Amino acid sequence: MSTYKVPVMAELAAEGKEPEILFWVGCAGSFDQRAQRVTLAFVKILNQLNINFAVLGPEEACSGDPARRAGNEFVFQMLAQQNIATLNMYNVKKIVAACPHCFNTLKNEYKELGGNYEVIHHSTYINELLKSGKLKVQGGEFKGKKITYHDSCYLGRANDVYEAPREVLMALDADLVELKSCRTKGLCCGAGGAQMFKEDEPGDKRINVERTEQVLEVNPDYVAVACPFCNTMLTDGVKGHDKQDDIKVLDLAEFVTKANGY
Repeated sequence: MSTYKVPVMAELAAEGKEPEILFWVGCAGSFDQRAQRVTLAFVKILNQLNINFAVLGPEEACSGDPARRAGNEFVFQMLAQQNIATLNMYNVKKIVAACPHCFNTLKNEYKELGGNYEVIHHSTYINELLKSGKLKVQGGEFKGKKITYHDSCYLGRANDVYEAPREVLMALDADLVELKSCRTKGLCCGAGGAQMFKEDEPGDKRINVERTEQVLEVNPDYVAVACPFCNTMLTDGVKGHDKQDDIKVLDLAEFVTKANGY
């Protein structure tokens, strides 16, 4: 990412500047190789549009979502209070997160600990850029392709963000097809609630296998996701069915950058 402009909050503050938005990268977006490509795609969009943003860099700690979901409230509160102190020190007002888990935690769970911010998910932010005319999206390689969208639990059912991701995909001039379980009846990818970090409970079938079978029913060219956990689980599911050459799993930010060729 060295060839891209990624301002760090501490450096801006030293110059007496405040960014328009703070891009919350998240643990997956920072350390997971696949999710790093999504981080880069979103940064490309911000750079192309000359949006005044910054990241916390090494000052960003985990949001605490996995700790709280796994039942370790002490670790959650420790991480949350550390992050809130950092965000408040920089007078942060608006945060954009590419991970629904970070988004949900920062938006809804930091308030009780003194963290009050306008927090939006990158799908909503990208859609706002489209609607305002700042961002233009070509059909590009996706024109006429069949795309299905997987609703992330913490984006959809937890926060009622259903239309923004779909509106971004519609801008690609593609054929958007819905899965059997979608919107308010969406099916988890199998990684939420800290399941990503533990073994499955005993059962007949893994959740991501069940979800992938629903994907195969509509036979898309692409699966659109808006969450790093969903990305991992559906990519694994598609590979498990040996369909990785036929069905590609991409994040919304990647659809935009690939369609526009940057």
